[in-house]
Amino acid sequence: MTAPHDLARATEAGEAGGRGGKPGFDRRLARAVQTVTARALGPYQTAIVRIGFSLTWLAFLLRELPHRHELYGPDGPWSFELARRLVADNRAFSVLLWTDGRLWFEFVYGVAALSAVLLLLGWRTRAVSVVFMAGVLSLLNRSVFVGDGGDNVLHLASIYLVLTRCGQVWSLDARRAARRARVAAAGAPPRRDLAGPLLWTVLGGFLLAATWFHDVTGEWWVVVLLWVLWLGHGLWWLVSRYGTGEARVLLDVLANLAHNAALLVLMAEVCLIYATAGWYKVQGSRWQDGTALYYPLHLDYFTPWPALSELLASGGVMVMLLTYGTVVVQVAFPFTLLHRGAKNVLLVVMMLEHAGIAVILGLPVFSLAMISADAVFLPTAFLVAAGAGAARGRDRLLGRIRSRGVPGQRRTGEAAGSGAGPRTLVG
Repeated sequence: MTAPHDLARATEAGEAGGRGGKPGFDRRLARAVQTVTARALGPYQTAIVRIGFSLTWLAFLLRELPHRHELYGPDGPWSFELARRLVADNRAFSVLLWTDGRLWFEFVYGVAALSAVLLLLGWRTRAVSVVFMAGVLSLLNRSVFVGDGGDNVLHLASIYLVLTRCGQVWSLDARRAARRARVAAAGAPPRRDLAGPLLWTVLGGFLLAATWFHDVTGEWWVVVLLWVLWLGHGLWWLVSRYGTGEARVLLDVLANLAHNAALLVLMAEVCLIYATAGWYKVQGSRWQDGTALYYPLHLDYFTPWPALSELLASGGVMVMLLTYGTVVVQVAFPFTLLHRGAKNVLLVVMMLEHAGIAVILGLPVFSLAMISADAVFLPTAFLVAAGAGAARGRDRLLGRIRSRGVPGQRRTGEAAGSGAGPRTLVG
């Protein structure tokens, strides 16, 4: 039997980790487990990814609004029957295959646009992210041959966002949570939440319909995943209001694990996209001789600004530098994650490259999707500073609007003599 002093000595050795005072393996493992379970990592990164992808999807839906029937609706060359036959083989998820009615298509298209707006604002992000995913998958899987590459990134990102806690900052959810905390600190009773249960009930009805049409909706596991998410959201609401502290902590730990795992997968996905794109380019003869960029600059489909494309294509040195630079940046980026400075420099270069692709080659959706995915690697200090700058700009704008809107209003009392500037909605 181990003596008490021997047990104490073993504990001290485990904490110190031997000579040199370094933490032992069990200590480091416990610290790592605590890191991934105690909190959702990268709140600003996931928020900017949420904003970027929802803005990209909303811009695409609004841009293609006049052509929506030809792209994904009943008037498209890819007919309803062809879409059903394809989905019967690849089992892709799409609620548009429930019926070929025009009214149903308009409803799905409208809900997809509305979910993008709500996700952009961060309203009920847990539920709205699921609706956003369903809208993205339904439209993109209805006609799989009309994308430009950005649809694939959107396809994957919409699934990852469902598992993230992307509304912790820069969202209406964050404002509501802060307001609830102030009310609780003041000792006042919390306000009744009617929107949450109502939204949960409405989504449950659509989930029943998805289960009814499971044979034409897609893979069965997608419907099962939707049921798990729906039940999980309901359980979260019940435990948050009526459960014990231990139950709330357990659900919070599970949510943090899912968030951190999805964030890691998204980062790995971005690295994989650049690594495969770069190494495949290396094997191409046109990329090896530095002339690959010359050819798309002479295709009508990729020349929205012919004069600009002609100007770039006329310089052989410029074409060669851009061609080789694209390959180098894409191949090198995954390796620069070990060095923060080099990573940040290449991140700026890649975002500028995608901005150039959007303007020069006319691929805005692809470029916005890739910039949104790249944003997961932006440094937290930069995002915090950018958010603070945006908040100051908003407050200044609201102050000007309020001061112009009530020119005849007179301040009295203490405020009149203090010389204080106009107050904003949040200050």
